[in-house]
Amino acid sequence: MYGGKLTPEQLRQAAATRVTRVARTMGADVSGLGTRLHAEIAESIPELRGDDVILELLRASTESNVETFLHVAQHNILIEEVLPPSAAIEYARRLAQRGISANALLRAYRVGQSRLLEWVYAEVARQETDRDVAFVAAQILQATSFAYVDRVAEAVIAEYESERERWLANRNTVRAAMLATVLSGKGYDVGVAESALGYRLRQQHLGLVLWFAESDGVPGELRRLESLVAAIGESVDAEGQALFLPQDRSLAWCWIPLGRTAAEHRLDLDAIGSLTESAGPGIRVALGRPHAAAPGFRTTHQEAQRAHAVASIAGDLRVTTFDDPDVQICAILARDLDSTRSLVAAALGGLAVDEDGAAQLRDTLLAFLRAKNSYVAAAEVVHLHKNTVKYRVDKAVSARGRSLDEDRLNLELALTACRYLGPAVLPHRIGQSRA
Repeated sequence: MYGGKLTPEQLRQAAATRVTRVARTMGADVSGLGTRLHAEIAESIPELRGDDVILELLRASTESNVETFLHVAQHNILIEEVLPPSAAIEYARRLAQRGISANALLRAYRVGQSRLLEWVYAEVARQETDRDVAFVAAQILQATSFAYVDRVAEAVIAEYESERERWLANRNTVRAAMLATVLSGKGYDVGVAESALGYRLRQQHLGLVLWFAESDGVPGELRRLESLVAAIGESVDAEGQALFLPQDRSLAWCWIPLGRTAAEHRLDLDAIGSLTESAGPGIRVALGRPHAAAPGFRTTHQEAQRAHAVASIAGDLRVTTFDDPDVQICAILARDLDSTRSLVAAALGGLAVDEDGAAQLRDTLLAFLRAKNSYVAAAEVVHLHKNTVKYRVDKAVSARGRSLDEDRLNLELALTACRYLGPAVLPHRIGQSRA
């Protein structure tokens, strides 16, 4: 067809011409291509089934993306100058408003690119008889498709994140007023409250507080917390979508619905800890205990807040639950840190110093007391030899300056406070020591 072997420049020009013609031919059937592609994408995204509004927006987004891509290929438009189609932007916004995962957004682009490239390759093969030209033309179209998807997907994901932040803020303005009423326990109509909150009060609830220990306040942080809540809800067999109410850009209050049954819900703290760690660095979670109905909605939240207060002082606790008796004690002690410091100083004597060695002695002594003064039982808890436990207990008693039987209740309270509240109830670090 081309009269002999082509030079590299001739091959490039012939391939570019073929790309233009392929794009023009396919562009003449944009509606048909869009319809076929829409059907396949919709089938591959279960989250969209049954939502006619979203599916219609997906159709418009799909068709406009196909049309824009073919224009880019036909006219060799610079990718840097390409803007996402307005339908694609609106589709991303609606997904954000519905709380549908961004994964559904990206999946549409992956499925769409894969199928469209198959059709493009078939059209190149149909039009071009020279294998070399067909190969280069296919390469150009493939590279163009990847560049286009990277460009558009990045833009629509950014719009998704921004819209999610705006939607949460606007929606929460209405919710915040009703939430304040419900949490106050004052008179209100339960049905009206449920409608405003978008959440059923007549069931079991698990309250959470989530926050970033260190936050830059960048867009997307709330979305990460909300995604973590969804994952935790799945791990505890939640019966519906959680109520997620941001308090600022790095802290949120949440309630996970556990259904109407009075069955005991056991929380796997290790699993929740793993989910929290996977969600990203610096994320912390405080949990209340499951409680029922509107009073339980308030109670579990209050417990989560108290656990949050302990965790905020402790600083290094990834997951804190009010179900832990030590957390319950420390939540009380944390309300008056000055008095707690006085208690610690009086009960611990020379053990009340912010040193690594003293911390080891305190932890071993607490384990020993809770093991009913058994060196063997304490050794199993702290994973040490019983002789090492005895050595540390003797040294702790010496540092304290009094026997263990003297003022034992305050001694255990002080040791517990030090374990969870740490430097907040101790003098400033004065150096290192060894146990």
